Amino acid sequence: MNTFDPANTPDPADGELAFELDRSHVFHSWSAQGALKPFVIAGGLGSTVWDFDGKRYLDFSSQLINMNIGHQHPRVIEAITAQANTLTMVAPAHANLTRGQAAKRILSKAGRPFQKVFFTNGGADANENAIRMARLVTGRDKVLSHYRSYHGNTGAAIVATGDWRRVPNEFARGHVHFFGPFLYRSEFWASSPEEESERALHHLERVIQSEGQSSIAAILLEGVPGTAGVLVPPPGYLAGVRALADKYGILLIMDEVMSGFGRTGEWFAWQGFADGEWVPDLITFAKGVNSGYVPAGGVIISESIANAFESQVFPGGLTYSGHPLAMAAIVASLDAMDDEKILDNARSIGADHLGPGLAALAERHPLIGEVRGLGVFWALDLVEDRETRAPVSGGVIAALRGELMSRGLLPFIADNRIHVVPPCVVTPQEVADALAIYDEAFTAVE
Repeated sequence: MNTFDPANTPDPADGELAFELDRSHVFHSWSAQGALKPFVIAGGLGSTVWDFDGKRYLDFSSQLINMNIGHQHPRVIEAITAQANTLTMVAPAHANLTRGQAAKRILSKAGRPFQKVFFTNGGADANENAIRMARLVTGRDKVLSHYRSYHGNTGAAIVATGDWRRVPNEFARGHVHFFGPFLYRSEFWASSPEEESERALHHLERVIQSEGQSSIAAILLEGVPGTAGVLVPPPGYLAGVRALADKYGILLIMDEVMSGFGRTGEWFAWQGFADGEWVPDLITFAKGVNSGYVPAGGVIISESIANAFESQVFPGGLTYSGHPLAMAAIVASLDAMDDEKILDNARSIGADHLGPGLAALAERHPLIGEVRGLGVFWALDLVEDRETRAPVSGGVIAALRGELMSRGLLPFIADNRIHVVPPCVVTPQEVADALAIYDEAFTAVE
């Protein structure tokens, strides 16, 4: 069901069955299984989902911050259906028109000097293969990445990740972590964004020197670290990382899995901090490229790296690389984003509605220590005390989640934060409705 008709709501019995089957047979990620009570979704459209009782919720989680084009966009559904009626599967060794069209469109968004796209099934294996390419091209082993980061759940990707999920999974070799800039909780005793950037870059250079530049294949960074807290880079930071990579002969991989394809109001977040003056060597993507309608990800490869494999075999591949249904969803998504000016909408929503609205919310509620973000990519850093900036407890977060859900808003919550991350197609009225719900929820909890 892809439309909501109050006269024909889903059957609550189906919702009960869905919950029963899930708890009996589905093993959930990142969870102790016994206490789970998953929210059961019956359908969705645009920025809204509904349950089997017919209750509607504003989806300000975008599921896993990937539903950039919104739920059930008709052009994407039609493209998948048409491709299914033509060819549902083709091996990656063969050429396929839809795959070629998807690659061409993606490359047009990345610009020069990017030449090829290696398709994967999602973001984690995109990062795996980007790391593999960097190691093969440089002949080096180490990969540097932020402590505040998330790069995926597979072998190298999870060890490149900086947060707690890395620790029980450290089976891959050659990973080194460093602190990136985060002025609100600075590791560098900085007092301004410029000072934070300068000191973070000094820290990175010392890590490079201490690890040995000749051992480092790549620096792997998110365009805007997402799961770690929507950490918008301060002025000069990303350009400074590029300069350090060049100075020491290191490749720069930008992980745009979460921050790409409209989330920040740009095709790729790094473009908003580049001013046309620098580019990465590799870009990884997934999520927003087709909003996950069919799983897809990939690596966007610069000309110099692509040329390195003209005569050298690339030792990697996936059965479903460039799956036709996923490629059709990409083509339709990117065309719709262009035709409907969806990136313009994301930018204006952030600048004119979400940004000012969340700032006003923070003025009314002392639980909100900081508001940060851009486009449709925002986070509320919640604190017990604004002076000490001590994070709120899990009990406060749970209470807020309950208040938001009861009022018809599906939130994205991580640690002590609420991430405000609606689809790029969200309307000003939906933002206004959501801001009113956030206001009521904070009032109730405070």
